[in-house]
Amino acid sequence: MDFAFDTRTEELRGRLLAFMDEHVYPAEAVAEEQRAALASPWDTPPVVEDLKAEARRQGLWNLFLPDGERGERYGAGLTNLQYAPLAEITGRSPHLAPTALNCAAPDTGNMELLAQFGTEEQRKRWLEPLLAGEIRSAFAMTEPDVASSDATNIETRIERDGDDYVITGRKWYISGAMHPRCEIFIVMGQTDPDGADPRRRQSMILVPRDTPGLEIRRAMRVYGFEDHLHGGHAEVLLDRVRVPATHLIGEEGSGFAIAQARLGPGRIHHCMRLIGMAERAIELMCRRAVARTAFGKPLAGQGVVQEWIADSRVAVEQLRLLVLKTAWLMDTAGNRGAHTEIQAIKIATPRTVTAIIDKAIQLHGAGGVSQDFPLAELWTAARTLRLADGPDEVHQRSMARRELRRYA
Repeated sequence: MDFAFDTRTEELRGRLLAFMDEHVYPAEAVAEEQRAALASPWDTPPVVEDLKAEARRQGLWNLFLPDGERGERYGAGLTNLQYAPLAEITGRSPHLAPTALNCAAPDTGNMELLAQFGTEEQRKRWLEPLLAGEIRSAFAMTEPDVASSDATNIETRIERDGDDYVITGRKWYISGAMHPRCEIFIVMGQTDPDGADPRRRQSMILVPRDTPGLEIRRAMRVYGFEDHLHGGHAEVLLDRVRVPATHLIGEEGSGFAIAQARLGPGRIHHCMRLIGMAERAIELMCRRAVARTAFGKPLAGQGVVQEWIADSRVAVEQLRLLVLKTAWLMDTAGNRGAHTEIQAIKIATPRTVTAIIDKAIQLHGAGGVSQDFPLAELWTAARTLRLADGPDEVHQRSMARRELRRYA
């Protein structure tokens, strides 16, 4: 990257790049070997805890969380623009680096949500141990029986019963829920199913993992992967789960608005990391091209390979500029002011990065789809993000409406 950032960001970039070279990349194979030897594949490999301890020691911890509106400092106090190049670096090893820095989804979004909307009691009970990396969390929104891309379809019920709320519903692809340290779920459901405004029917509530009636049914696979290091993706059943009314986040009917506030930063974080994934794919593609020979000359001498590499470089530079513009707008105009740009990067980045990784896979032949290179898992992660936090088509629909509104 040739951009000149402020002094603090450049200093953190240098330290993070060294941390990746000295600790994260060597730990990738070790983590897989250790995971295979664990009693449960969902347990944390010891090397991951070593990485977390080293990241904390070096001050590379909670980099994602900006200061609060009242001046609270929960993390490093970086702006979105300052965090962007750091998140990109972590995307080069997406299953290890974000976790090592306590900057992994879904915990990041949940910490932002609690910092912004949680009560003092909720922040004390759940945000503080999340910030310390002592526990993990999950965000339970998506449901198997409705089109969850339209959040107004969510059917899970959250019903008031005296001093409690009773929750009934079924969720799936709840990321991180298989992790044994996942201790808290943020559940979205309907508190007012007959309300006149469909966007005021939903609420969010905190449900501890050990609450009676909450059952982890199974791990969901993503293109055949179970994402053990990530904490998996679970199907979760809530059968008349009862929690105190003080576990409600915000007020009744604020769930939709809170979800939008949570997903804005989450989307840009994903896109930042995706650019790092693309950079690693390009690096692997170039190394393979100069090391392998086919039909009498190095792959690097083949015109089609040169075209792939050149087009990939152009695409990454375009994406980076768009993501940095979006980060700057979020800092200066707020998430609402950056709404169009957030949607634009959410459409463009996973789609483009998937295509780049696919070229790298093609260049690696059978190795590209094997476990010996990270490309298959990188492709899966990038392709999945065309669905996560809203499918491409939902963002395209919203963007087109905004454009057409100016001509109506």
